[in-house]
Amino acid sequence: MSSTTQILGHGFYPEKLEPRENWLERTARRPALWLERMHAMRKGRFDAFIAAVNAAGPQCDELTLEQLRARAMELRPKLKRDGFTDPLVAQAFALVRAAARHTLGVRHYDVQLAGGWILLSGRIAEMETGEGKTLTATLAAATAALGGWPTHVVTVNDYLAARDAEEMGPLYRSLGLTVGCVTQDVALPDRPAQYRNDITYCTNKDVTFDYLRDRMKLKGRPRALRYAVDKVTGGGGDSDLTLRGLSFAIVDEVDSVLVDEARTPLIISGDTGDSGLERLYREALGLAGQLVRDEDFVLEHHQTSIRITDTGKQRLKELAADMRGLWTGPNRREELVKQALSATHQYQRDKHYLVEEGKIVIVDEYTGRTMADRSWERGLHQLIEVKEGCELTGQRETLARISYQRFFRRYLRLSGMTGTAKEISAELWAVYRLKVTRVPTRKPVLRRIAPPMLLPTLEEKYAAALESIRREHERGRPVLVGTRTVEASERLAALLTAAGLEHRVLNARQDKEEAEIVAAAGQPGRITVATNMAGRGTDIKLTPESLAAGGLHVVTTEMNEAGRIDRQLFGRCARQGDPGSCEVFVSLEDELIQRYGSFFHKLLGRALSDANAGRLLFNLAQKRAEQVHYMMRKEVLEMDDYLGDLLAFAGRAE
Repeated sequence: MSSTTQILGHGFYPEKLEPRENWLERTARRPALWLERMHAMRKGRFDAFIAAVNAAGPQCDELTLEQLRARAMELRPKLKRDGFTDPLVAQAFALVRAAARHTLGVRHYDVQLAGGWILLSGRIAEMETGEGKTLTATLAAATAALGGWPTHVVTVNDYLAARDAEEMGPLYRSLGLTVGCVTQDVALPDRPAQYRNDITYCTNKDVTFDYLRDRMKLKGRPRALRYAVDKVTGGGGDSDLTLRGLSFAIVDEVDSVLVDEARTPLIISGDTGDSGLERLYREALGLAGQLVRDEDFVLEHHQTSIRITDTGKQRLKELAADMRGLWTGPNRREELVKQALSATHQYQRDKHYLVEEGKIVIVDEYTGRTMADRSWERGLHQLIEVKEGCELTGQRETLARISYQRFFRRYLRLSGMTGTAKEISAELWAVYRLKVTRVPTRKPVLRRIAPPMLLPTLEEKYAAALESIRREHERGRPVLVGTRTVEASERLAALLTAAGLEHRVLNARQDKEEAEIVAAAGQPGRITVATNMAGRGTDIKLTPESLAAGGLHVVTTEMNEAGRIDRQLFGRCARQGDPGSCEVFVSLEDELIQRYGSFFHKLLGRALSDANAGRLLFNLAQKRAEQVHYMMRKEVLEMDDYLGDLLAFAGRAE
C-alpha cells in the first residue's frame, strides 16, 4: 500500500482515502507506470507461480471435502499473519481448485490460476471472453476471505449476482467460508446479514447505495471515536450499519462498471413535496417548443449539451413577459428551458428510455438494460414524464451523492476482470491506480472478422445485413445480430419478420427473459437480435450441429461509441477454441458518423469509396467519441470531488 494511502476507521469501518494529486505528481507517476508495464507480471512469473500451485495440487486432490476444509482452516491464520505471499497463495489456490473439482465438477485451468493471482494482487485481469472469469474470481475471493478480508464480488446486474452466488456457493462453503448475495430484491433490513458473510456477491448499484446510507448514518467519513461514543450513548451501533467497510472488491466486467457507468453519479434523494410543479414543467416545454434550433439554441459538443443563444435569451424574455414567479428571473428561466430543450431534443424514446406501464424507465446506453430505480436529476425526469404524458413523480432533493469513480477508489484493495481493458488502461490507472495485465488464452482463438462493409444509406446497410443473416441461417449456423438501441433492434426484427426469418429479440423490453433467450441462441439456424446486453456475463452454448456448421456468426449493424464494446460483441463467438465469425455493416447515416465523424467525413470526401478510407472514417469517429465520453467522466469526478469537499466543510454527509 502506498505511503500516500490512509486507512480510515480501521477496526470498525475500513476504507481508503487517496489524496488527490496535482499536475506535477501526476506527471511524475507516468514514467513509473511505464516501467511497471515493462517489468510486472511477465510470463516467467506466471509460470513460476502456476508451477507452485501444480506442485501442491496432487496432494490436495487426494483429500476429502472434510480434509480440504480442515486444511483451509489451518491456512487461515497463516494468511492473516503473513499476508498473500506466493507460497501461501499457491497452497490456497490448490485447495480451491481441489474443492471446485469436488463441488462443481470443474477444475481451474492454468490460465485461470494466473487470472486469480492477478486479481488477488489488486490489478485488472484482461481475459478473453469465454475463458471462465466467474470461476477465476473464486480463487482470489476465497483466498482473500481466508486471509480475513471481507470480500465483495461486484457484478453488473441482479441476475448475474444471484446466479454466481448460487453456483459458486458450494465451493466456498466446502472451505468453511460463508457466502451472501445482495440484489434489489433483498430488503434493506436484511442486507447487513448478507454483508457479514466472508464473501458477498452484489451489484455495483446496490453496494454503492448501501455505502451512501452508511455515510448518512455516520454523518460523513467514519470516525472510530465518534462511533464508539454513539454506540455507548445509544446513538448508533453495529446493527445500524449495512456494510463492514470497504476492504476488498473484485469487479466483474470492470470496464462497464468503472468506466461506462462512471458518467452518472448515484444519488439518494427525498421528495420535496412540491405539488405545483406540473404546471411549471408544462410551461417550460411550451416555451422550449417556440424556440428555433440553430437560431435560438444550438446543440454543442456532439449534441451532448445545449446552449441558448443571445437571440434565444431575448426571445425567452419576450415570451415570458406576462408570466410570474420563477419566470421573472433570467437565470432560473433559462436553466429550466434548457432542461426542457434537452428533454425534447436530446432524450429519445426507445433509445434513452422506455415508457412502461405509464412510467419512464431509463435504458443504459452501453448495456441495453433498463434501470427501473434510476431517475434523471434537476427536473429532467419530470420534464420527460410530462412530454410523454406520464404521471408526474415528485421533484427530488439530493440527500447524498457519490460517483462510482470516487466510491471504488475507497476500497483498501480493488481488482477487476474483463475481456476489454487495453483501450482504457490509461484511464483505469489515472482514476483508480489499477494496472491491466493480459492473461493468455487456453486455446488459440479461431475467430474470423471480415473487413467492415460501408454502405451509403441505412436502407442499404440493413439490406446487406439481412442477406448475410439469411445466408448463414440457411447453412444451419446460429446467428447473433448486435444493435445499439431498442429502436434499432425492433426495426431489424420487423425486416426479419417481413423476410420470413424466425427470430428472437433480446433488448430492454425482454430483459427478464434473457437467460432463456441466450440459452437457446446456440441452436442450429437460430437467429437472435440483441442490444449490447447480450455481451455481458452470459454464455451462448453451441450444439455439436452448430459447431459442425461453422459455429456462431455475429453480425453487428452499427459500431458503438467505444471500440471495446464492439470487441465484447465479437467475443460472443469463437470461444474456447470453437469456430466462429463476425461481419460488420455500417453506413454513412449511422449516428456515430453524424455526431462524431462529420468533420472526418468531409475531409475524406470521395476517398470513402476505398474500403481502407471507410475503416479510417469510423475509427476516427470512434476515437473522437471515446475522447468526448472520457472528458464527461472527468467532469463528473471533478464535480464529485468539489461537492464532497463542500459538504465536508459544511459538516454534512456526502
